[in-house]
Amino acid sequence: MTKRQQDTLQVLGIAGSLRQGSYNRALLRAAQELAPAGMTITVLDLAPIPLYNADVQALGDPAPVVALKTAIRLADALLIATPEYNYSIPGVLKNAIDWASRPPAESPLRGKPLGIMGASTGSFGTVRAQLHLRQVCVFTQMLQLAKPEVLVTRARAKFDAEGQLADEDTREHVRRLLEALAEWTRRLDCEGDTWNA
Repeated sequence: MTKRQQDTLQVLGIAGSLRQGSYNRALLRAAQELAPAGMTITVLDLAPIPLYNADVQALGDPAPVVALKTAIRLADALLIATPEYNYSIPGVLKNAIDWASRPPAESPLRGKPLGIMGASTGSFGTVRAQLHLRQVCVFTQMLQLAKPEVLVTRARAKFDAEGQLADEDTREHVRRLLEALAEWTRRLDCEGDTWNA
């Protein structure tokens, strides 16, 4: 039995929105409530991370970037809740991924299990943003969980005035995603031990 099978899974949650009232931040809070036994979700705020600049990187990662990379490295898995901006992922999320992916040989994203979800006020539930994020995962070598998908449509009707996820069907979808992410992470851990034997 591997360490991840014995201990609590540490999941790092990242919302691709800086807005305090963001539905995707609220979706991560719901995930924290709905996490299965043996999983803890910690949410990281992307607000302090500066815009990626190779000249700045050459002088050494700024402190918020060091904190981001460390948090990713220490996590057993990632959980990203992304809005959809102009048919794609928000710049703040792409910027954080760009920082974390450099230099590629040392990126903490490589081989990291990942669950994806997203909420929007429209009728597509961030499907296009999630497709773009999955493309980014290919190059950064994050090990994305394919199913189940969590595409929260018409979010205004599913969160209450306090930002709590009130829709029971959506809560069940999030619950199933987290259970699948736990299983995926532990399975990858077992396979990794086999490869390294």
